[in-house]
Amino acid sequence: MALLELDGVSRRYGALVALDQVAMKVEEGEVRAVIGPNGAGKTTLFNVITGTVKPTAGAIRFAGQPIAGLPSHQVCRLGLSRTFQITSLFPEMSARQNAQLAAQARHPRRWQPFGGTRIFKEAQALADAALEQLGLSAIADRPAGLLSHGDQRLLEVAMAMAQQPRVLLLDEPTQGLSVEETGQAVDTLARFLQASRMTVLLVEHDMEVVFRLAHRITVLHRGAVIADGAPEQVKADPRVQDAYLGGLD
Repeated sequence: MALLELDGVSRRYGALVALDQVAMKVEEGEVRAVIGPNGAGKTTLFNVITGTVKPTAGAIRFAGQPIAGLPSHQVCRLGLSRTFQITSLFPEMSARQNAQLAAQARHPRRWQPFGGTRIFKEAQALADAALEQLGLSAIADRPAGLLSHGDQRLLEVAMAMAQQPRVLLLDEPTQGLSVEETGQAVDTLARFLQASRMTVLLVEHDMEVVFRLAHRITVLHRGAVIADGAPEQVKADPRVQDAYLGGLD
């Protein structure tokens, strides 16, 4: 059984079809990239999976449990965490404090008046472990706003990991990075993914990053899946080449 499964998922905004009968199965331990031209529906797909937007039709199952239409906080507690295209951190707080807040946010008893010290220590341990996984331990006490843009992007991944997800959704993790920063971030992500065997759904515009990290690629065009397969298979697919070159009508 796939860990994350989409079956006929659609999302309409009036006459606009943002997602059109999307079907996908993501196996445990798989790194799946979702690519496509601007406006293909990639971010809408993430929003539908994580509960930010409700699908118009179709089913979404996580570990066999239907999750389509659940609010975002419930989806997160079930074990799906995501990053966003636009960096969103508390700049005056340290990297460790940012990751710790993320860990506390998922704790089911975070608002209870008793046991707060234990919850705080658990969150701190999860934060430290996540920062170590992403190679950020040496700058854990530095204010997030003073980190390089590359380290801020990695910190967002660490914040998601501090929530102990079973599936990690990365939305354009190298967006806004220089060539040098992208190379460093991808090296770190590759080591992290190899060591953790985390199940990942990745949206990324940089094809070199996609082919470096992904085990399998799903290609969207105008909201519909036009190709799905191993990186080399997708790279050679004429439909994918046409979509990126503007040949599809």
